[in-house]
Amino acid sequence: MLKSFEPNKIFLITSRAPKYVLFLFIIVLSIGLTEALILSPEDYKQSHSVRIMYVHVPSAWISLGIFSLIAFLSLGIFIFKNKNFSLISKSLAPSGFVFSIIALVTGAIWGKPTWGTWWAWDARITSMLILALFYLMYLLSWRIFENKEQVIKITSIIAILGFINVPIVKFSVDWWSTLHQTSSVNILSKTSIHSTMLIPLAIMTAAFTLFSILIFLMKYNTELIKIKNKGLDRL
Repeated sequence: MLKSFEPNKIFLITSRAPKYVLFLFIIVLSIGLTEALILSPEDYKQSHSVRIMYVHVPSAWISLGIFSLIAFLSLGIFIFKNKNFSLISKSLAPSGFVFSIIALVTGAIWGKPTWGTWWAWDARITSMLILALFYLMYLLSWRIFENKEQVIKITSIIAILGFINVPIVKFSVDWWSTLHQTSSVNILSKTSIHSTMLIPLAIMTAAFTLFSILIFLMKYNTELIKIKNKGLDRL
């Protein structure tokens, strides 16, 4: 079953999904922006510049999550020989790359009033930059290499090797002395961020997740159309 992939059947589902995802995205984003920009309090130290957090942090989380998923699917390509995994990974990568760039740019904007500099070769910042470079290598490989079997292997290897950097990004603030503070939001331990900031952060994360799903569906549908135009009934 893993080797079977029928574009026509999948496309019937994925072609209808974007409009519903877009509707949910607009609603959740509107609520999130209201919470983040109006209802949430300013920080006693950083004042209103702390509101950059509501874009910066979700972007970083999602870029890490997407790359982890791509790496997992890439491993599945070698294990299950399922080429659909590569199609899903290829469709996920653009939004992951965009969010990694947003995280770097908003981090620089936030860093100027907080640290007094736009950029520092801090462990978290540097490892995040490396993540963006892995995304870039992954995307460029799909454009550079024409042989399909070859590009699937190369991109899968890039994703698996790049995954080594994911825990480094996550735990860099714990392993080294960095400009970044330690994590304020923890799943397995007590969260130090106040609920008035945690709620809008969660809503904005949900909004950005919906946006990444929307971009994925658009890219995935485009790839399915290419397969259908080639006259293939399965990948």
